[in-house]
Amino acid sequence: MGKEKGYLDMQLMRFTTAGSVDDGKSTLIGRLLYDSKAIFEDQMEAIETASKRKGEEDVNLALLTDGLRAEREQGITIDVAYRYFATPKRKFIIADTPGHVQYTRNMVTGASTANAAVILIDARNGVIEQTRRHSYIANLLQIPHIVVCVNKMDLVDFSEERYNTIVADYKTNISDKIGIKDARFVPISAKMGDNVVEKSEKTPWYNGPTFLDLMETIEIKNDVDFENKRFPVQYVIRPMRDEFHDYRGYAGRVAGGVFENGDKVKILPSGLETTIKSIDSYNKKLEKAFPPESVTLTLDQEIDISRGDMIVGAENPPRQEQEVQMMVCWFNERNLVPRGKYALKHTSNDSRCIITEVVNKVDVNTLEKITDDLTVGLNDIAHIKVKSAKPLFVDSYEKNRQTGSVILIDEGTNETVAAGMII
Repeated sequence: MGKEKGYLDMQLMRFTTAGSVDDGKSTLIGRLLYDSKAIFEDQMEAIETASKRKGEEDVNLALLTDGLRAEREQGITIDVAYRYFATPKRKFIIADTPGHVQYTRNMVTGASTANAAVILIDARNGVIEQTRRHSYIANLLQIPHIVVCVNKMDLVDFSEERYNTIVADYKTNISDKIGIKDARFVPISAKMGDNVVEKSEKTPWYNGPTFLDLMETIEIKNDVDFENKRFPVQYVIRPMRDEFHDYRGYAGRVAGGVFENGDKVKILPSGLETTIKSIDSYNKKLEKAFPPESVTLTLDQEIDISRGDMIVGAENPPRQEQEVQMMVCWFNERNLVPRGKYALKHTSNDSRCIITEVVNKVDVNTLEKITDDLTVGLNDIAHIKVKSAKPLFVDSYEKNRQTGSVILIDEGTNETVAAGMII
């Protein structure tokens, strides 16, 4: 039992990979899974056979993640592929996202919940336009840690000088410019396995951790907002059974802060204050609830609370706003309609809204702001203002990725048209 408990208690790290088309993202993940013994023999045999069939000299580890047939045939990643694996120190979920500019929305989707973004740079090409774009998106999505892998070091003879030039270029032209707080660098050869899981003898000049060591030791427990209590109500529980005759609980997921029994809380939108009576989990009572736990809160007083309301700390509640400014990534083939009406989802709250203004667009390759052409189409990133039909309880996305994000939906087709990060 002890062993199983240890596994369940292990930290889960989510990371996303980004890089331009042939930078070796899928190969890196394949190498990671292979060298850390996280794949089965039959999977290995299948990709060996597929590699031979394609006439490739070596085993193509990228085939482990390129799950769609079209991806395997073209040798590119199209959709987001999720892979799960664990080492003795940590559990991982990897989102392998496409590098092409026309898949920006896929990258945004895969990266939105990540603790870290792994950005690959081809050692021969150095920092390119795509590197800037992927770094900008990772920073826009407030991914706390950026790991820059300088890949294909075998093709530049494991040159320390080349590696140092790329690191300096990245720091000066990207991380300092867009304000990345935590960027780490590691020289690797994903194809050969240098510095991926095992330390490489070919880089005696590099004395930092291997890629896997880095991923196992980056501190992620402070990536969540533990200060500001936020609990969007998803469901009201009334069992209507004799043993729970008077039970009324509010189920949801802790989006921020730590809730404790006896805490003074405020209910939004009513503004009424009360105290937490109990915190219930599936089969036990809890003293405290941390993000991102799913729990049921019961309160001292009978207050009218329904789905979409929010239980917050009495001290520092979120902003209550009807006019919200946000950065959006546009997901839909149909362009944004100025003054258009859309359905808006924010935490468990549904509303309708009107887009009142497009402030500017961002050229994700040069990071320039565009104000003369404000047409927002598929994969564009723009700063917009919306007016909601009812008040929303929001934090800035920088402060809380749960209460700071929204999605916009086309009411006619029911398609998600944009993901928004509140400023």
